Amino acid sequence: MGRKKLFGGIEGGGTKFNCVIGPSPEEVWARTSFPTTTPEETLTRAIGFFQEGKAEYGILSAIGVASFGPVDLNRHSQHYGYITTAPKPNWTYIDVVGNITRALNIPVAFDTDVNCATLAEGAFGAARGLRNFVYVTVGTGIGAGVVADGRLVNGAMHPEVGHMLLPRFDEDNDFRGSCAFHGDCLEGLASGPAIEARWGCKGQDLPSGHPAWALQARYLAAMCINLTLCYAPERIILGGGVMSQKQLFAMTRTEFSKLLNGYTTLPAAADPDNYIVPSALDGHSGEVGALIVAEKLFQQSDSQ
Repeated sequence: MGRKKLFGGIEGGGTKFNCVIGPSPEEVWARTSFPTTTPEETLTRAIGFFQEGKAEYGILSAIGVASFGPVDLNRHSQHYGYITTAPKPNWTYIDVVGNITRALNIPVAFDTDVNCATLAEGAFGAARGLRNFVYVTVGTGIGAGVVADGRLVNGAMHPEVGHMLLPRFDEDNDFRGSCAFHGDCLEGLASGPAIEARWGCKGQDLPSGHPAWALQARYLAAMCINLTLCYAPERIILGGGVMSQKQLFAMTRTEFSKLLNGYTTLPAAADPDNYIVPSALDGHSGEVGALIVAEKLFQQSDSQ
């Protein structure tokens, strides 16, 4: 019996990098996590993990990278595989794919962290069996992956749902927003850093009954309205660190129904409890998705 193929996965977030090794997206043999610092230090640690893994487990067939962004996914671009205009200091125009490929000499698949998480939710998580859904991560930033008719939606670049513009609610008129580019876009109003900037402490330190969560639910509901009307999904999945506040789901569903006001005939939206749901992968959707794209890249190259 032949030795199992092995794959590597990187979930590269703005706060931390998660790296995994396993023979399939459903089976992880090794995992590590470390803070996202400078590009040189962070990528060196990731590469070191896979070099150590090769010594212990064997040769990797491919690595998948699920990266924070914006990133360049155009294979004909001179900056393919780069993180481009990232707001994170020192990470502008960093050649992620090139650095990893040169160091490890194996094929590298590349996509956004949220696109990979979306693939994972569709294959193994809260969207299993669905052909039209949206996955949103609400954390250090806000991003979304959109699946229509079973395929990820990317235009000339990947969607940047986190920077959609939203209505300002009266109780929040004094807050300018935290986005360095747009101020009060979705990310500037409802991300983890926005919560901290508005209330003076991290969301995890606020009690569940704090007014922060009622306001947060209104912005998330407005986002879900926009996603519903633009993409008509069968389900919207919310993940990321901010959504560990479980009370947000019921609050967001209530606000969603109020804002929608019976407008759409989309059947799924009439049942918010099963329409706006948490991730089913317990914080691992990004790394699972990275293994999915690594395995897919290997299968494509192996069939040629």
